Amino acid sequence: MTHPRNVLFLMTDQHRVDTLGCYGNPVVRTPALDGLAAEGTRFDRFYTPTAICTPARASLFTGLHPFRHGLLVNPERNGGARDEVADGHPVMAAPLRAAGYNLGHVGKWHIGRERGPEFYDMDGEHLPGALNPFHHPSYERWLKEHGHPPFAVEQAVFGRAQNGSGRGHLIAGRLRQPPEATIEAFLTDRTLELLDGYARDFHRDGKPFVLSCHWYGPHLPYLIPDEYYDLYDPALVPLPESMAETFAGKPDVQRRYSEYWSADHFDADAWRKLIAVYWGYVTLIDDQIGRLIAALREHGLWDDTAVMFTADHGEFTGAHRLNDKGPAMYEDIYRIPGIVRVPGAEARVVDEFATLIDLNPTILALAGLPPQEPCDGGSLLPLVEGEPDPRPQVVTEFHGHHFPYSQRMIRDRRHKLVFNPESVHELYDLDSDPHELRNVYTAPAYAAVRRDLTVRLYAELLRRGDPASSWMSYMADIGGGRAPDVDGVADEVG
Repeated sequence: MTHPRNVLFLMTDQHRVDTLGCYGNPVVRTPALDGLAAEGTRFDRFYTPTAICTPARASLFTGLHPFRHGLLVNPERNGGARDEVADGHPVMAAPLRAAGYNLGHVGKWHIGRERGPEFYDMDGEHLPGALNPFHHPSYERWLKEHGHPPFAVEQAVFGRAQNGSGRGHLIAGRLRQPPEATIEAFLTDRTLELLDGYARDFHRDGKPFVLSCHWYGPHLPYLIPDEYYDLYDPALVPLPESMAETFAGKPDVQRRYSEYWSADHFDADAWRKLIAVYWGYVTLIDDQIGRLIAALREHGLWDDTAVMFTADHGEFTGAHRLNDKGPAMYEDIYRIPGIVRVPGAEARVVDEFATLIDLNPTILALAGLPPQEPCDGGSLLPLVEGEPDPRPQVVTEFHGHHFPYSQRMIRDRRHKLVFNPESVHELYDLDSDPHELRNVYTAPAYAAVRRDLTVRLYAELLRRGDPASSWMSYMADIGGGRAPDVDGVADEVG
């Protein structure tokens, strides 16, 4: 198969995989993404390397694990980690620009505090911050140019502060703007402007492009127009099974995060409405994705352009009595959508594990370029093209959000082990307990599984050079496999 030279990369923020029709949701309307999946490859075991924005996005951009690139937390909650990608680290933009590509980035960046896409010689404007930039001069100017009303919200929904100091976080609200005036439409318009120029260059000179559009939603707060706020009947919304969470036998930080987000402040009806609004946000973005896909076709680029869709991580929306994300390595926030449509490749569903990091060498491979050195991911093109590429497990990491908190996780097709150095560890049997409610780490019946996963996690951390292995080498049940102190490399594990 001849690989296309162009890539349209679409990314959302904090997007649950179960909100898409192509991933089994029978209610939410997502025709653009469902159509993309129907023509492309849908990855059913696609994961973020870490469930927090900046580290995940930096891993996509550099091709490196978070512990390696060092952007471990969001800048807004920085506890001493890096704020910018180190000058010596690989970045995906460099080889593409050297190969003569047009490169554009629109929307959420959130990789560094000061350095935006312009720093890396990409077309686009740095929109700093984690949330929709409602008061950014570019957006406000665009509103005036198009005669749209300014940003305004009514009927705001807040949580409740645990310490009694008043209202907690803003969760949702009715946006007093029409859909065509939203940030989502603004970002899509900016992407279309770049696409117009890139299409001319491609058809006239054969100059290829990689163009990214990163929406800030459906990250909370869900501030969307009435048309989408009321799109779905809350009566059709099933509450997450894991709302039965008791936190028994689990790290206490999960209960504290539940209190922080005042998850129990909302009753069942309130949660159904909030989830319905979240679904409406998903559809709003899907409608914008539809505009971009239509433009590709109108420009005669559909047969020359690969299209990718994913998210930086998921969201709890009440699952496990939690909201947002945090130090809890559940599927709700670690498993994400992953759709890759490459012209000429047959439509298929892939059941192998893959992560955001793998998209870095995949984009380079589509451009006919080798992976950068170093690179912690592997191109997904063999899987897209139906070739065997066994990937029996995934290993992820977390370093904290509001405070430093280290975690590592290994997940295979049946079990998940979460290593929590400061607390109790977690083990879930996802066949018998798909909602991860029962921690069986100490159950005698799972002793062999626990030991096997612990040894495998330790071996993988050693292979990667993750310093978290040093704690495991003395504190985990890994038998005689502890790495020698002299060189940090184990002769055997297990």
